[in-house]
Amino acid sequence: MSVQEYLDKHMLARKIEDAVNAAVRAKTTDPVLFISNHMTKAVPSAITKIKARQILDSRGIPTVEVDLYTNKGMYRASAPSGTSTGMYGAIEVRDGDKGKFLGKCVSKAVKNINEKISETLIGMDPSLQSQIDQAMMDLDKTQNKAEVGANAMLAVSIAACRAGAAEKEVPLYKHIADLSGKGDPVLPVPAITVISGGNHADYPIVSVEQPFDKDDWEHTKLLTSLGICQVVGGDLLMSNPKRIDRAVQEGTCNALLLKVSQIGTITEAIEVVKQANDAQWGVLISHIIGETEDSFIADFSVGLATGQIKAGAPCRGERLTKYNQLLRIEEELGGQAVYAGENWRNPFH
Repeated sequence: MSVQEYLDKHMLARKIEDAVNAAVRAKTTDPVLFISNHMTKAVPSAITKIKARQILDSRGIPTVEVDLYTNKGMYRASAPSGTSTGMYGAIEVRDGDKGKFLGKCVSKAVKNINEKISETLIGMDPSLQSQIDQAMMDLDKTQNKAEVGANAMLAVSIAACRAGAAEKEVPLYKHIADLSGKGDPVLPVPAITVISGGNHADYPIVSVEQPFDKDDWEHTKLLTSLGICQVVGGDLLMSNPKRIDRAVQEGTCNALLLKVSQIGTITEAIEVVKQANDAQWGVLISHIIGETEDSFIADFSVGLATGQIKAGAPCRGERLTKYNQLLRIEEELGGQAVYAGENWRNPFH
């Protein structure tokens, strides 16, 4: 193939001419860099590689980290790990070898990413979040992600969300808002546990999380019916759409504690937030006991305008990374920043 035939086949002459014209219009002082960036943007983004590894969470327990590559960059995410798992929530895949980290290693989940998930997602557009998440869910025939692992899916889902935002050249919180159909972003009010009973339990209470056993629907409903505070369903709901629907129908609680690890993908997490919003519930985006230095839930809370975030007391790196990201977002929004403040429960109502 001659040079001219190659240029014609890929329409390079026209693309280069467009890039040069754009550089002239922009009056750039560095035309080579401008043209290079312009040409890169003109290429549709696609996932080219996914690499997973085992890292340690804030408790020193193994969890999953993912590097997702596109033809435009690398995007990293890690899956937090909680203790609230079981028949109502999505399942983390762990090795079970008691000789290594008491059975908590995640090499099986890592292998699932590096082989099954990677093979499925390579070539996909990272901005198509719902298609990516559905493709992963289609790999698992169980209802609770017990084969592939919620920890495996979540790390990839978050990394893809970051790549999608980069492809659209928007901040992560804006991309999340677009995915959910939300309007303006809202900076959340931090929710920090200050009362755990005992001698100090005499303050005015505005919100109580999981006041009774995870299967005690009766007493949770009774407390909610008193109308004295926000009653947040945590382990009662497990971010499970069916249990949320039951709670809505029965008036069991009036707020959702959302832990993304309990559901497994960003698309599903967005859907349960919509479910709670439709019921006029409050939504509290929460960290998890086994956290990482990933700041994703800060952008998630802002993008979904939940008005509330629970990231722990402002100490320790895995917590501060969320608060520091909120500070960066506030700075970026500038005069357009909206703080939920007294409207923390329903920012748009």
